Amino acid sequence: MHGTPRAEARDRARALLGRVGLDPRLYGRRYAHELSGGQRQRVNIARALVLDPKLLVLDEPVSALDKSVQAQVLNLLQDLKAERALTYVFISHDLNVIEYVSGRVLVMYLGESWRRGRPTRSRNHRSIPTRRRSSHPREPGSRPPHGAAAARRRSAEPIDPPSGCRFRTRCAFAMPRCAQAPPTLLAVGARHEVACYLYEAEATVAAPAC
Repeated sequence: MHGTPRAEARDRARALLGRVGLDPRLYGRRYAHELSGGQRQRVNIARALVLDPKLLVLDEPVSALDKSVQAQVLNLLQDLKAERALTYVFISHDLNVIEYVSGRVLVMYLGESWRRGRPTRSRNHRSIPTRRRSSHPREPGSRPPHGAAAARRRSAEPIDPPSGCRFRTRCAFAMPRCAQAPPTLLAVGARHEVACYLYEAEATVAAPAC
């Protein structure tokens, strides 16, 4: 691949397998069905790194793994990031995982930016946090909808998004103006921006488009 001589490619592959925690003498000749989920993900990481990239896009890289294996893979990713000066675009629905790995967070819903900011939790640890930071009591999404009205609010589909604020069909605080025009991201405090009309009074400055 990419003009690399066979012997060099083999040596590089073996070195990366070893770096991600797989002994190349034991795992180098195995097929995917002979590996566990965590081992397959380590192979995927090695494959992504073999050409020495500077940026990796990771789409739900640990969602199919149990918690103990998740922690091992995430710690490996953090170590590799520091060693190789990597930048990650890490996509996940798991807020605990996002908080653990991220320096900057962007929350999207139906294709629109909804929140962004920087985690406040210290990441000088080697385990995934199990407690989520509590949401602002009036912030959209802080209280899950329930009952018959909630069932109707959940009906928005990506192929036919609602007008105005994309999240309004699931929001307990939706107002008539939410259907008229989408809110823009507003800076609230030093580390947090949110696209919500409820924050207009306390916004410090309008945030630039992401």
